[in-house]
Amino acid sequence: MSKFKVTFIYPSFSNYRATDALETLVFAILKSLTPPDIETVLYDDRLEDIPFDDPTNLVAMSVDTFCAKRAYLIAKKYRDKRIPVVMGGFHPSLYSQEVLNYADSVVIGSAEPVWKTLLADARTGKLQRVYQAPEDQFSHGIIPDRSIFQGKRYGKLHVVQFSRGCRFQCDFCSIHVFYKHSLQYRSVEDIVREIKGLSGRTIYFADDNIFTNAERTRALVQAILPLKIHWACQISIDIINHPDLLSLMRESGLFCVTIGFESLSQSNLKQIMKGWNTSYGSYEAAIRKIREQGIMTFGTFVFGYDDDTPEAFQAVLNFATKNKLFLAHFNPLTPTPGTALYERLLKEDRLINHPWWLNPNFRYGQATFRPRQMTPEQLQSGCYNSRMAFNSWRNLFKRLIDFKANSANFFNCAIFLMANIITRKEIIKKQGAHLGEK
Repeated sequence: MSKFKVTFIYPSFSNYRATDALETLVFAILKSLTPPDIETVLYDDRLEDIPFDDPTNLVAMSVDTFCAKRAYLIAKKYRDKRIPVVMGGFHPSLYSQEVLNYADSVVIGSAEPVWKTLLADARTGKLQRVYQAPEDQFSHGIIPDRSIFQGKRYGKLHVVQFSRGCRFQCDFCSIHVFYKHSLQYRSVEDIVREIKGLSGRTIYFADDNIFTNAERTRALVQAILPLKIHWACQISIDIINHPDLLSLMRESGLFCVTIGFESLSQSNLKQIMKGWNTSYGSYEAAIRKIREQGIMTFGTFVFGYDDDTPEAFQAVLNFATKNKLFLAHFNPLTPTPGTALYERLLKEDRLINHPWWLNPNFRYGQATFRPRQMTPEQLQSGCYNSRMAFNSWRNLFKRLIDFKANSANFFNCAIFLMANIITRKEIIKKQGAHLGEK
């Protein structure tokens, strides 16, 4: 091995092959920031086996809480060979004291500002235990180097990011904790240059909320309008107060928005710190305005907040079906380190098998805490049964018959069918899986 070599690894949460995996953008960004005399390779544990015997000088992993256990197992195999391992991402940033038991080094915050320093230290054998990034910032003028993805079986959506952070502070979300309430934006010129260099024209903007600043969002949309792309994004529900912008977004190729509805209960929304979600009118009215533009709606819901009873599942299922949501997530509320939710449930002694992400008894889809008005078993079964009912063949075709959005054109119809069929398979495969097993 003549060159210094870095092996990037994205760990899975368990031992299965995903059919819905998207590009891991962080590695393309770090690849673009890596000096040309350093060799790089990426192994995505969701898609392929990791060749542990291949020589390398440094292993770099991006880790979230669900895949932490698997990441630690992978790290041990390399560290047993005296190959240093560095971990970054949400879990190492928000729970570094645990991660340092399993890694040689952690990056707290975004890796971009410290990456070149980290590489220089690694090459001289002086890797620091902790790299604390300054306030999050994009590397302006840098276009992610997607050559790192060559040969990977990712979904057909190219992942692009315009902004980081969110202006809201939801109780269960780690976004505002990670980014420390800051909002950062890439230049519109960099976005246009990146999209023009892509092989396909279907884009997923990975922003936590692409509508954090109306003026900036409008500038982005106007810039991509001539590019003739199809794109999807996550967005806050207050976009409906800007019908002219929403119309412009559709004209520029927007075909789907993901909205965190979270709950139908106003009491729950206040506890989530998302009471503003209904201040723009009813959910039904908001979805109707979006559908009238020919845009599909992907709704996400969480269950287990204090106002939820076992009856909440059927109510949300009925709502999602009636409003012909493109896709819907019915998720058990899951406390992750660093969030206000986690600290509150820990203080109230309501966590189960803590830390759940390392507990050998935990299975994907299980409850991680004791809800107020249902049992943990009811939370688990309610979410799974709702997922299966929403993604039943009968429900799928009922939602497909929607000539305003889901079947507004051939493209929407094809995306709807493909996404729903893949989602159904993934639900069945993931439920009950052990974390970390491989």
